[in-house]
Amino acid sequence: MQIPSVPWQLTGNHWLTLPCIHPADGAIHALGVLHRGARAAIEVAGSADFVAGRDTPLLRPVLRVNGEIRTLAAEGIAWERAVGWLPTFTCTVGSLLVRGTIFAPYGRDADMAGAVYTFTVENRGAQAVSVEVALEGALGHRQQRVRTPRPFDDAHVVSRGGDDTILLEGSAIPGLVAVAIGADGPAAIEVDEDHSDPVRRFAMRRELTVAPGGAAQVAFYLAVGPERDGAQATVAVLRRRGWRALLSATRSALTSLEQTTGNEGLDRLINRNLLFAYFYAVGRGLDDAHYYLVRSRTPWHAMGCTVRDWEALMWTLPAVQLADSGLARELLVRACELHGYAPGQGVHYFDGTLFQPGFTLEGPAAFAIATDRYIRDTEDDQIVEDPVVADTLYLASDDIIARRDERVPLFSTEVTPSGTPAPYPFTLHGNAAVAMALDVFRRTLDEEAAAAVEDPEAVRGAIRRHFAVERGEKARLATAVDLAGGASLEDDPVGSLLWLPLYEAIDREDSLYRRTVRAVGRSDGTEAPLVPQLARLLGPEAQDVIAWLRRAALDNGVAAEFVDADGRVTRNGGDASMAGLLAYTVWYAAHAHGVGN
Repeated sequence: MQIPSVPWQLTGNHWLTLPCIHPADGAIHALGVLHRGARAAIEVAGSADFVAGRDTPLLRPVLRVNGEIRTLAAEGIAWERAVGWLPTFTCTVGSLLVRGTIFAPYGRDADMAGAVYTFTVENRGAQAVSVEVALEGALGHRQQRVRTPRPFDDAHVVSRGGDDTILLEGSAIPGLVAVAIGADGPAAIEVDEDHSDPVRRFAMRRELTVAPGGAAQVAFYLAVGPERDGAQATVAVLRRRGWRALLSATRSALTSLEQTTGNEGLDRLINRNLLFAYFYAVGRGLDDAHYYLVRSRTPWHAMGCTVRDWEALMWTLPAVQLADSGLARELLVRACELHGYAPGQGVHYFDGTLFQPGFTLEGPAAFAIATDRYIRDTEDDQIVEDPVVADTLYLASDDIIARRDERVPLFSTEVTPSGTPAPYPFTLHGNAAVAMALDVFRRTLDEEAAAAVEDPEAVRGAIRRHFAVERGEKARLATAVDLAGGASLEDDPVGSLLWLPLYEAIDREDSLYRRTVRAVGRSDGTEAPLVPQLARLLGPEAQDVIAWLRRAALDNGVAAEFVDADGRVTRNGGDASMAGLLAYTVWYAAHAHGVGN
């Protein structure tokens, strides 16, 4: 996927993403939702080239002062992210100071399928000023995206709704998504009646008089629904609750998610990525309100709304659990419900339907490790009494047992966690993860089943015997073997041997591990996966990696799948699941090993 040339501001909640807020003028170029029935993201935009920021946006703020259009950013515009997540700009227009905030309501009594765009106009002049604040835009593109975008082929429809709203939808019935726009007071509405133009334009305007030394505020509400009536009803709820109460609830809820390490720079890195993972790797279906785990809801990530068990359970879930144990529990149960029928069998659509077959040994192990981590962090051991969780653990155990070698306590796989065929059947990373999963099975399965579980120490012992190549001072670990003399030293970027200390397979100070880490190849500097850098936080180079991460630009501050030597995104930016991995691993390294302090 092409990396956007625009350093987009973004925000959203579990219902709605706003990934393309232009930093030059505050225009919203697109919004996105998850749709269970379509097994895809649905995105609504002003034009098909919305990721590049070209052509007409979906919504653009326009300011008229005493009847004259004034460019918002003509004298410069400054952005900040309130509470780390709410894009807020400040600019000067003559004697006026204009502040804008875009937020998707979140928190108790605030979480709903909508967003709010607020403006505060402060008059620092000596004369009263007539100000018109408007949102002008166009409906020019709607698309469905699993991984690649496919435009809808029905006509765009823009119409006036009841209660001073504008409705955006497609002409086909039934539709999948409708958008409603309203204001917090009387508004003038314009809707383009030229049906010959496939791009349908519209505007909503609010007029204010701002006294000298005074300030006035206005808000526009944006809501989505599976169809127009639901979207319009959500606008009514947004109006009733009021933007001030919604903003206060949202700020309070976001503050409760923040983590701290005692290091301000690390805290910014952790919380920026944690919030991105929390809202962009997790979403609620617009048509069923259930939670789903995805790789990323950003429209420029090639994995799109598909997901592997490993990414969902070992990358996203730990970060969510740091911030919100209640949601983590719900997501763990949800993952078992949707994906636990065939753990580790491949890549899935977010609703659990198999997208791309390919067994990974780490998949079934992830369900056990994630369950154990949840129990250890929350002391909620009753989760294993949930029938869907219990069934998943038994199925995961059966799948792992079926992969055991007849002679040696090691287990085989088909593909690595990155999706490439395993060079040899027995992988180091996979067996390290299995050893930890076996520990969990012994504690959580019933007595009879637990007694039949392989001794995890036998697996760890087999790892040292069969994966160590050469001997003495030159010994190091192979990444994959065939138990017949064949061995690979090429590390898988996702299933990296660098992660072994996290699975308690080997101590981070072990000389064999340290020699192996030093021998792991590095990129030529042009492009490299980010995951191995994060894994190095568990080893002897942790302090250097922390320093590098604090300098790295990433994708506008959030994780990307591939970066250059300086940490700038090269491919698959906006990687929400990996942002969760980054946030959790940095937090873990800081708290468990004192890295960065």
